[in-house]
Parts: sequence; structure tokens; C-alpha cells
Amino acid sequence: MNFDMAGDLVEFDDITCSTVVLADDVASAPPEEREKRRGVAGMVYAFKIAGAAAEEGRDLDAVTSVAQKAADACRSVGVALSPCTVPQAGKPTFEINTASAMFLSRSSRRLLATTTIEEADIAIAATSGVTNPTMAGDHVSIMVNSLGATPPEELYILYRIVKQRLDAAGATIVMPLVGRYATSMEMSGVSFTLCKLDDELETLLKAPCDCEFWRVG
Repeated sequence: MNFDMAGDLVEFDDITCSTVVLADDVASAPPEEREKRRGVAGMVYAFKIAGAAAEEGRDLDAVTSVAQKAADACRSVGVALSPCTVPQAGKPTFEINTASAMFLSRSSRRLLATTTIEEADIAIAATSGVTNPTMAGDHVSIMVNSLGATPPEELYILYRIVKQRLDAAGATIVMPLVGRYATSMEMSGVSFTLCKLDDELETLLKAPCDCEFWRVG
């Protein structure tokens, strides 16, 4: 709603705008209701690829098209180990009752896991399933994203396991991202995003850029 309102406002000033919709959170709705899924960390890939396309001089329609293509190529899943607290609310947004429980994104499913290997395997199973299969020969980019409080050391442990799984599947990993890219305040947890690339998306992903969260020479 907010983005639609913003679009309406700028069009009053004769600025043409367009909309790209992300639906990469696999835990927020089943495959048959994919249009109901939330857009989460996949936005990072859509932003980067849209920016690279604009830098090439493509017009708005072309940039919109390739940004939507990138958005559609992403699948994400998030695992929370603690809630975040919205400052105005002053209390946690949800509760995790046991030390071993993980809250998988915003779905109602609660999973028990005690090791990072299980976390990584959950992510691979969720993001590379039948809706976006990862097979030998595929080029993919993987993002291991801190939800806020998870330190880089733990993210790299998880990335190592995810990389082993993708290598075993015969996929080629392109420009892996490990760090804080799409956070939820001080939440402890991690999200995994898998972006399946074709030649166009891979070229744009690798294109030079220089911004706060992404520097490619």
C-alpha cells in the first residue's frame, strides 16, 4: 500500500514510475499460492540488478522487466532464534518458548534444531525445492544474511555448509553474499536467499557498483 501511494504521488508531478513485486519468502505461503508470499531479502538482488541495468542506459520498462525477472528468480527462508523489539511497542514481537526452537520466517511452523548443519539443510531444502530446482550446471548466487544480531563468524559457518550442499548438487556459486543485508533490528537469526541466474542476470550481478552495502570493482 505504501509503495502504491508513493507511486501515485510522484505521478502527480509527471514522473513515470513502475512497480516490481517480490514474493521470495517460501515459508509465508505454499507454492500454489505464491502470489501471497512476502518479499524479503530477495530485494537485494532485485536492487543490484535493476541498478546495473539502469547504468547501462536501459529505459524504465526494460529495467522494470529485468528487476522483476531477478525477483522471480529468488527464493528465501528465514530462521529466527530470538524476536526483535519494535521501539514504539517496547516488547518482543513474538516468543520462542524453548531454547531449541526456531521460528521459520512468519509461518506457523516451529522446527526443532540444535546445530547449524540442520539450519543450513532446512534452508537448502526450502529454497531449492520443486518451485526453483537447483541441479547440476545451474549458476546460483546464495546470500547468508544476518537478521541483525547474528555475528559474521556464525554466518560463515552456515555459508560453508550451504556451499558444500550446492557443490554436491553440481551448482556453480556466483558472487556469494555473507553479512547484514536485510536485517530485522536486533533479531538473532539468519535468512538464506538463493537466486538462480541466467546469462543476463549473472552479467548484471557482476557489474561494477559502489554503494554502502555493495562494492564491486
